[in-house]
Amino acid sequence: MAAATVRSIGSNLAKNLREIRLHLCQTSPASQGARDFVEQNYVALKTANPNFPILIRECSGVQPKLWARYDFGKERSVALDNMSADQVASVLETVVSKQ
Repeated sequence: MAAATVRSIGSNLAKNLREIRLHLCQTSPASQGARDFVEQNYVALKTANPNFPILIRECSGVQPKLWARYDFGKERSVALDNMSADQVASVLETVVSKQ
């Protein structure tokens, strides 16, 4: 399902967003879904959006979060604690469609 969501987003990331940051821990069970999402979908997202900044930030012990930066510096974050890769994809789809 995550792959289908990523395909539906396609090259529309830059339509509403200016940057996406994904903060996660390399070892924490709470970050497992975020790690799985990155492993399974980062290449497809980056291939569809080669000039769009998609930043992956790994830090030991950090709470997994997705940060979306919109026009005029407006930012929104969503906690990804204990989510699956599919749930992370749904969160990404939600932040892409909002402003």
